[in-house]
Amino acid sequence: MVHKKDYQTARDILSISDPEGVDEAIEAIKEDISLEREKASLKVFLSKKYLSPIIMAILIAMFNQLSGINAIIYFAPRVFEMAGLGQSSAFLQSAGVGVINLIATMAGLYLIDHLGRKRLMLIGSIGYIISLGAIAAAFHYNYLGGMVVPCLVFLFIASHAIGQGSVIWVFISEIFPNEVRSYGQSIGSATHWIMAAVITGVFPIFANAPSVGPAKIFLFFMAMMVVQLCWVLFRMPETKGQSLEKIQKTVIH
Repeated sequence: MVHKKDYQTARDILSISDPEGVDEAIEAIKEDISLEREKASLKVFLSKKYLSPIIMAILIAMFNQLSGINAIIYFAPRVFEMAGLGQSSAFLQSAGVGVINLIATMAGLYLIDHLGRKRLMLIGSIGYIISLGAIAAAFHYNYLGGMVVPCLVFLFIASHAIGQGSVIWVFISEIFPNEVRSYGQSIGSATHWIMAAVITGVFPIFANAPSVGPAKIFLFFMAMMVVQLCWVLFRMPETKGQSLEKIQKTVIH
């Protein structure tokens, strides 16, 4: 619609994802195209009008990394070695992390337009809390034999991929109107990768510190996911099937 003015093909595609709201979606996109031509300045983006979606973009990006996902993926062999697995076995289990991540991500891609963004975030948050809490307990009580920790890590990875991993960028793109969307996605991306650098930078330091150790680290990640669950329950809007106008009325105050 933007580049080729091919409204019929656009209608055919939209009729697959949202057959009942095609006309409304077409009109919303037409309005977005006209608004895009009048893209707002950075000063307008940073005004009070967009404060609510900016905060939401920053929060969902922060929570993404406060789950510990990148730290665990980057240091998976080390985590498995701390759990008592041999080096070769630890690297083998790390390959399993990639497989689980792929499968759960594909499931998330399928479910995001069936269950909605908020419901996937709820499922992922609960999975986070269960898996991270159990990993913390396993390290605290030294219950590290066999496949206990690897299976819990797999549950954690699946919870992330089907929840936060599938939702974050879709949600950020939907809560900003077109005229400031590029700014919104940029601030969400910047927050995400700054937090990734911080968390993965301090993870090995605290993991090897006698006064901290893995149990407390995973307990911290679990506590952050409890906070995320509360945010999802009470503050996060559902954007599935909502027109841009309705999302703006919900998010922009």
